[in-house]
Amino acid sequence: MDLLNTLVDKGLRRELPTRGEALAVLATSDDELLDVVAAAGKVRRQWFGRRVKLNYLVNLKSGLCPEDCSYCSQRLGSKAGILKYTWLKPEEASRAAAAGVAGGAKRVCLVASGRGPTDRDVDRVTKTIEAIKEENEGVEVCACLGLLAEGQADRLRSAGADAYNHNLNTSEGTYGAITTTHTYADRVETVRQAQGAGLSACSGLIAGMGESDEDLVDVVYALRDLDPDSVPVNFLIPFEGTPLAKEWNLTPQRCLRILAMVRFVCPDVEVRLAGGREVHLRSMQPLALHLVNSIFLGDYLTSEGQAGQADLDMIADAGFEVEGAGTTTLPRHRTDAPAGCGTQPAGCGSHADSGAAGGCGPCGGHGDREPATAEPAAGTGADGATRGEGNGAARTDLVAVRRRGAGTDLAPNA
Repeated sequence: MDLLNTLVDKGLRRELPTRGEALAVLATSDDELLDVVAAAGKVRRQWFGRRVKLNYLVNLKSGLCPEDCSYCSQRLGSKAGILKYTWLKPEEASRAAAAGVAGGAKRVCLVASGRGPTDRDVDRVTKTIEAIKEENEGVEVCACLGLLAEGQADRLRSAGADAYNHNLNTSEGTYGAITTTHTYADRVETVRQAQGAGLSACSGLIAGMGESDEDLVDVVYALRDLDPDSVPVNFLIPFEGTPLAKEWNLTPQRCLRILAMVRFVCPDVEVRLAGGREVHLRSMQPLALHLVNSIFLGDYLTSEGQAGQADLDMIADAGFEVEGAGTTTLPRHRTDAPAGCGTQPAGCGSHADSGAAGGCGPCGGHGDREPATAEPAAGTGADGATRGEGNGAARTDLVAVRRRGAGTDLAPNA
């Protein structure tokens, strides 16, 4: 396909695809799927070889969140039967992190429910970071605590945090239909605060919430503008007891096309296969390794993942290798250059063909377009796809609430 040849050439040069090209990837047929995976795989191997970085989640505080994010099992008013507990002590979190590191995880992600941390919460997390770093030499620590107040990112960096995660989740045009207790702009500002403090930014999306192809492209281009080092791609886990419990809009083929599009738009960024992969990719998970270079090991925040050993077996069987602690994940041009787009090699890609097709950061735009509607017609997704049995019946048997690991007396599955 001429489209795929063009996208491979652009990916190898770190050149931004046009919006039309990104949309065309999502519109490819199932007959073309393996060609799409192979093309995106060439870009993935150019910048990351056959390495897979392992990450491990530790949920420091679970449930009881005052925010109303429709996709989240920890949201205000959630009736999902998840674990609920207050802050883990630093030694408890360190023990939980050690299980992931023992399984091969290079990065530990510390997550806490809530709108954002108080200064006292930041004190707790800094002690936890110090405890983890003391027990696990060389491990990366990423914090994910919600919206940051002035100076909090600097305190986390001083305590030894390497990165900060705050996802955009969906497009600006549809954000208000997903969450009302904070704004899309709030999220963008927190990512920028993390970057300003010298933390590696981690920001991604959630697919499968009824969004259109245009929404998916919007959020991925917005992420490209923010230029995070890591882009987690989550697939909605439709928890019973949440507003999106009946949103079963994804197929394995759709997930692979989304991952391929993200790789073409963000060729030299750590693209991470995150929550929901077991639920929606199922037996096609190994194909996704040709598109992503990073995954979470074991369980997630409130749901169970497949066993950590199964993850390791899958990586080996697919012909990939776990990235070692002594290996730098990102290509040299991203680690050597200053952040932002003041210089072309800063990691945000080439400025060639920017124009209406886009640019990076504040240096370019994506042209004017009408915002996507946030209100799909009854019985359909925002892209017009019929929900329910016409597009994959609900598989609640695939959603398992986490009952082990952090916050329990049971061993994790890492």
